[in-house]
Amino acid sequence: MTFFLNKLRARKFLPLLTLGLLASPVAMADVGSRIWATGGVTSIEGSAGGGLVPWAMLGSYADDEEWGGTLALSRAEVDDYTLAVAGAGLNWNNRVEVTVARQTLDLDSLVFALKDGFGLEQDELNQDIFGLKVRLAGDVLYSPWGQWSAGIQHKRQRDFTVPNAIGARDDSGTDVYVSGSKVFFAAVFGRNLLVNATVRGTRANQGGLLGFGGDLNNGYEVMAEGGVGVFINRQWLLGAEYRQKPDNLSFAREDDWWDVFIAWVPDRRLAVTAAFVNLGDVATLKDQQGVYLSLQGSF
Repeated sequence: MTFFLNKLRARKFLPLLTLGLLASPVAMADVGSRIWATGGVTSIEGSAGGGLVPWAMLGSYADDEEWGGTLALSRAEVDDYTLAVAGAGLNWNNRVEVTVARQTLDLDSLVFALKDGFGLEQDELNQDIFGLKVRLAGDVLYSPWGQWSAGIQHKRQRDFTVPNAIGARDDSGTDVYVSGSKVFFAAVFGRNLLVNATVRGTRANQGGLLGFGGDLNNGYEVMAEGGVGVFINRQWLLGAEYRQKPDNLSFAREDDWWDVFIAWVPDRRLAVTAAFVNLGDVATLKDQQGVYLSLQGSF
């Protein structure tokens, strides 16, 4: 994967890597009662999960009668776009997770490609996402059928100029989803296996970054998402995710997303995730592939 060797992108990710190393002391106080790495990491939409998909687990290590929280910074660099995400979450009693995230998408390449046809001058998109997830039943480690959670994500564009120009119907929308996650002990060559499945109802274009609904479809569609990971040891998780996407706009075909990731959890307060991501074609710009890096702190 030559993207991981790209020096320019390495320089852009260096502040995140440096912050992660500085934030990793040899020993720190406990931040909750749950077992190591059972809170997942922070997805690009702010909910606990992987990079692209929400999982059934709730963020942080808070268990019954405990509060916990997370702060996360993420950045994805693909061929023609850059997505930066800042997010925060609170976990009450390992029952309810409340999250907020701000996504910023750089549009320089798209504006250059479309300026003759649309006269666009906006160079970035900003989207706010407010999430709520409730653990319905089970436990990811010990329940025979795993842990099950339901969530909503309300998404709101801060500037609708570009999505409106390419045919999106609305500047805000709400996704609903149900997720199930389960860890199978010693399932792969003696290593623990994590499996997640998510079903989402959505009308979002490119996750909402290009608005909601369009000329081809303006109603909710059911999309399947999933992830799988193998714990190499307690600190390292290697896995992959897949996320279906709806096709609402005749302006541009929308491809499914997938990634291959590795997560490092050196301490209960810190998690670092790196991934190779493939977003397919995005708003007429072809074959968007690149790297993703996320830093999460738990308290």
